[in-house]
Amino acid sequence: MSNDQQNPIKTICPYCGVGCGIQVRPGEEPGDMRFMPWGDAPVNEGRICIKGGAATEVVDHEDRLTEPLIRDDDGEFREATWEDAFERIVDELERIREEHGPDAMGFYGSSKVMNEENYLLQKLARRYGTNNVDNCTRMCHASTVWALRRSLGAGAMTNSMRDLGDEADLFWIHGANPAEQHPIANSQYFRQAVLDGATVIQVDPHANKTTESFEIEDTDRHMHLQVEPGTDIPLLNIVLKTVLENDWVDEEFVDERTRGVEDLEATLEDFDKEEAAATCKVPLEDIETAAEKYATAGNAAIFTGMGMSQHTCGVDNVQNEINLALITGNLGRPGTGVNPLRGQNNVQGTCDVGAMPNVLPGYQNVDDDDARESVEAVWGFEIPPEPGLTNVEISMAAGDSIHGLYIMGENPVMSEPDANEVAERLERLEFMVVQDIFMTETAKFADVILPATSWAERGGTVTNTDRRVQRMRPVEKVHDDTRHDLDILAEVGTRLFGDDAGFDFSDPEAVFEELRQVCPSYHGMTYDLLGEEGIHWPCYEPGDEGDPYLYEEEFTTEDGLGYIEGVRHQPPAEVPDEEYPLVLTTARLIEHYNTGTMSRRSPTLNRQHPENFVDIHPADADRYGIEDDDEVTIRSRRGEITLTAQVTDDIKEGVVWTTPHFAAASANRLTNEALDERAKIPEYKAAAAEIDVRIEPTDAGAEADDD
Repeated sequence: MSNDQQNPIKTICPYCGVGCGIQVRPGEEPGDMRFMPWGDAPVNEGRICIKGGAATEVVDHEDRLTEPLIRDDDGEFREATWEDAFERIVDELERIREEHGPDAMGFYGSSKVMNEENYLLQKLARRYGTNNVDNCTRMCHASTVWALRRSLGAGAMTNSMRDLGDEADLFWIHGANPAEQHPIANSQYFRQAVLDGATVIQVDPHANKTTESFEIEDTDRHMHLQVEPGTDIPLLNIVLKTVLENDWVDEEFVDERTRGVEDLEATLEDFDKEEAAATCKVPLEDIETAAEKYATAGNAAIFTGMGMSQHTCGVDNVQNEINLALITGNLGRPGTGVNPLRGQNNVQGTCDVGAMPNVLPGYQNVDDDDARESVEAVWGFEIPPEPGLTNVEISMAAGDSIHGLYIMGENPVMSEPDANEVAERLERLEFMVVQDIFMTETAKFADVILPATSWAERGGTVTNTDRRVQRMRPVEKVHDDTRHDLDILAEVGTRLFGDDAGFDFSDPEAVFEELRQVCPSYHGMTYDLLGEEGIHWPCYEPGDEGDPYLYEEEFTTEDGLGYIEGVRHQPPAEVPDEEYPLVLTTARLIEHYNTGTMSRRSPTLNRQHPENFVDIHPADADRYGIEDDDEVTIRSRRGEITLTAQVTDDIKEGVVWTTPHFAAASANRLTNEALDERAKIPEYKAAAAEIDVRIEPTDAGAEADDD
């Protein structure tokens, strides 16, 4: 059958959290796949960004893992049978539990795999006897989820992209760069809304593609507040005090639907706006103008990104955004709300299904007796009652109280802060299994490597950034000796715990049927009902169409009220000094994706930025004698990387900006592992650093050094 005769398969892009629909047409040979637009896809209506269009390029890449690998006593990997691999895994997991107890193991879920697979992994961890299970939301939006759950009820976008694009009069985009990180949402919903009359307030230390996308001719409906990294609380406190001073508060909404406004008023009573403006290095009048625009808009929506969440005060950063939405009544209707833009295609779903140490499926607290008992009734075994360790805490304890790791589709040697130290800790483990499609930087430390299938080879569900649960459908399997993540986990669970232990599932739909029993917000969904449109959670009963926006009548907190709490400025855990006089901050590029495991192997995506670079302000470049394209070294207290300089006033003076995508020069070799004490998210967005031009030694100099 020719390519043109084979029917295309409708599925979901494997990259960011927008959840764009794409079609893939299989070719005559396994792995020969061709991208096609899906014209009436519910989220993107056929539009696609550069990553989505290139997604099929890595499915049959030459680097694919195609056989199980086991590390021998001499430290080298050898090809193995699946039987040998499973026997080794089960023997080691049983040994670690017997010798050290179940909490000596850690389990990493993945936001790049399906809901069903993450559900089965967290069930496996809990059947093993530990709540030490987590996923990459700890690195991106753990603080956002913590604040939203506590103050509003649900740790997710309050609104849908469609209602925001149609109904919002103003977008407050804080610490996010949707033009690069969520391109279709930015172009299809946000930029189009501005063309139709909406206003954008952008808060970010770095001018970027989002800034450019809203610089529209013949309009002044865009403001960029170029804040100093780590000073978002004082900036928002200026906004909040300006709203209070000018009586722009929605008194009826505050009286009827919130609590805690008195605490906010008391916090801001002696707050000095001029001093705060100097701290965040943004003109006071600009912040006050932005406050007026937000407070007097008909419908105002906040978008929050990792520039807000990845701080030791990440929870308080997001709380202040919630404060702003609540006192102005911008919640509970279309075009409003507080909306985290999630980075990976299934980071929302991975959290929804309970791959976190403190919650069960549906965000039911693991230390809640009633919640545990309801899930135990379906699973048939007892769940540990105490929350487990987060993935960063697991990593910090590796080789000490943590003796083994089971990692599915994650790459902590690249993704976690102070990456050099992470690698050293993983070397100290007694046993580690990695389940992935490529030999990642983390897999090199494993004892057993299991070759999984790619996104295009298996089916299941994923949940996008605005809570839409959608089906991914398999195109075809490429390599015979690879296995689906779901089948691997089912086999491991059955071998560990027995044939009747609840891991013998025939397919993803069978897993989803159990998932919806224990996850209240998914209860009304079935594969048939999801169809091609998907359904927004919460969907409590079959026939429910789901809620595109939340909190129309009340919040889902214990008393139904939204929680306001005043917060005060907290400097980053590490600030510039004489030795390290610059602030290092990080972000992602449109062409690349997180640790680059897929995107760096794509010819299309790697073409624009095959290597890492650093943005430095012209004044700093002059001070250090740096010119465009110079090779420079950036250092922090944790390490150094060498990369190419870009001199630009897109970044603030005193700040350097780079990315985590490139293994040899990843920003995470430098970032600080200091954590938000509540959400346990690392402070990626602010670290003290120094920079200088790298000068290669001459031959004579090298000989002199050798002497």
